[in-house]
Amino acid sequence: MFPWLRLELVVDTAHQRFEDDLSMANLSFRDPIHGFIRTDDLETALIDSRPMQRLRFIRQLGWTFLIFPGAEHSRFSHVLGTMHLAGRVYDALAAKSDGHLPKHPQCPERRLVRAAALVHDIGHAPYSHSAEDLFADGIDHEEMSRRLLGNPEIEEIFERHGQGVDTAAVRRVLSKEGVGVERLLSEIVTSELDVDKMDYLHRDSLYCGVQYGSYDLERLIDTLTPIIDPADGEWRIGVDHGGVHALEALVMARYYMFTQVYFNVTGKAMELHYSEWLRCEGWQWPAQPDEFLEHDDISVFHTMRRSEHRHARALVHRERFSLAFETEEHLSPEERRRFEALLPDLEGRFGSDNLLVDHSSKDPHRLGKKRVLVRRYDGSLIPMAEASNFISHMTRIDSYRIYAPREICGEVGEALHHAWQG
Repeated sequence: MFPWLRLELVVDTAHQRFEDDLSMANLSFRDPIHGFIRTDDLETALIDSRPMQRLRFIRQLGWTFLIFPGAEHSRFSHVLGTMHLAGRVYDALAAKSDGHLPKHPQCPERRLVRAAALVHDIGHAPYSHSAEDLFADGIDHEEMSRRLLGNPEIEEIFERHGQGVDTAAVRRVLSKEGVGVERLLSEIVTSELDVDKMDYLHRDSLYCGVQYGSYDLERLIDTLTPIIDPADGEWRIGVDHGGVHALEALVMARYYMFTQVYFNVTGKAMELHYSEWLRCEGWQWPAQPDEFLEHDDISVFHTMRRSEHRHARALVHRERFSLAFETEEHLSPEERRRFEALLPDLEGRFGSDNLLVDHSSKDPHRLGKKRVLVRRYDGSLIPMAEASNFISHMTRIDSYRIYAPREICGEVGEALHHAWQG
């Protein structure tokens, strides 16, 4: 009787369906690093899954929050930032790829690399890297991430929302087993110059309240370029010559974050207490995904609070060992061997259970196992170390620290000092 009313109702119903679809496809997160991070329907469903939500309860920097009070941020916020940067880096590379990478924002390749970046850390154990070597069956967090992709909930999400992107492709990207375009997508997520590093340096620096992790992210992304390494014919992420200084800034940021934050003297003691408590209690992170998902920072700390073990009390009640001795920051291989030769006598004198030995080593200027290439103005390619005189002079971080109970700390330090100087 009132056809205009029927038309209005139909339009309103259609509009509501559109809004419902839009709300799923355009979830927004307000991120302190990147501003608004928006997701599509696949990413939204993944974020809502159990493996992803667990990351809200895994601290990004483990026990570092006991030293830097602001370092309460989680793996969850990090993977959102990594996903966002994966899309940005993909767009930058696609613009210079001569058609090898499609430019459409919803193309399968771009959706694949964002999905891989989003799930790349779902296999992290409680307190992140602090007890990486305690997985059963000798696996690591990267293998656990790949195993969790077989979780029925995750498989169903890809079947429903993948639209050409599946878990098999994500595994290939994370494992670097793809060829052609997938090989380049792997470079974006996990390589010498990947979005993982790009995000965590800024994020960890902000939350720790330091400036060490700052670098020119915008300039770096603008100068990234896809290249084929003539040494092996593989796709790599390279840098145009104009981006060398931005890359140097990232390397320096990484160096300072390791020396000042990740290898912080008190933070390393906390990690050692945690690892020793887990070993003494016979803990292992399950190799089976469903069992693994039961563990997070909260469940572990709940158990630790009820323990009277000295290493548990060191963390819960801040009764940690004190620093007795530390070497220089850049030991030579010969110096490292000489220091290690002193440890058996030291343990025999004071008891191995009264000593915590930290060996901090890293090549922050090398970024990874593969080389990073710079494209010069004439189109030729040279390794980063040749393009940057500054980077070529950096050396490996390699140092030792010895911690002991406060009542014998001075005696341990004096014994090591005389032995080392002698």
